[in-house]
Amino acid sequence: MDNARALVNYHDPATREVRFNARLLAFARHWDFQPRACAPYRARTKGKDERGVGYVKRNALAGHRFDSWAGMEAHLVRWMREVADLRRHGTTEQAPRARFEQGEAAALRPLAGRPPFHQVCELVRVVTSECTIEPDANSYSVPWRLIGERVAVVASGERVAVHHDGMEVAAHREVAGRRQRAIVLAHLHGASGLARPTPPAEPEVTPRCCAPLREYERAVGGGW
Repeated sequence: MDNARALVNYHDPATREVRFNARLLAFARHWDFQPRACAPYRARTKGKDERGVGYVKRNALAGHRFDSWAGMEAHLVRWMREVADLRRHGTTEQAPRARFEQGEAAALRPLAGRPPFHQVCELVRVVTSECTIEPDANSYSVPWRLIGERVAVVASGERVAVHHDGMEVAAHREVAGRRQRAIVLAHLHGASGLARPTPPAEPEVTPRCCAPLREYERAVGGGW
């Protein structure tokens, strides 16, 4: 594999010492394979996969129109089996299907009912002035006292948990899409400008539109 930062934390080009990402190693242990990193700055050690994208665009998709996503997928399945896998590859001089059957197919092992790898995304975020953290362009509230603090965020596909000093301080159901907000009002209570106390109600005063006639008589100094 390439030396992408998401996969390889460190790779010395002289000694070839490699330190893989911990999540990648967990994934490799689950599926029982050994990752290997390409030599840095040695393009010849990389697989020739990037040019395949252009081949699919020009050969499989260009000039075609599809009524639905399912229609496009059905077209691509047929194209892979009847065109791409049977053509003579320019570098290997073999058809991809023949090369696969002679090489990789014999090395593959059955999954034997192994459950899928449950990916958990672990992030570090700084709590914003709005009492939120923002993983994946969505906002989730945390207690206002943590504004400016660094917190650990664990997203497991359905749940987003926020930890600080080893304790879970907030938990939300993961929202779908982007630019969405999940807010717990209790997290905002006490924050300046967000939860002000309600001022006491003023006593109701009934305006006096008219006064008894004797008060007018007293004001003018006698009766009418």
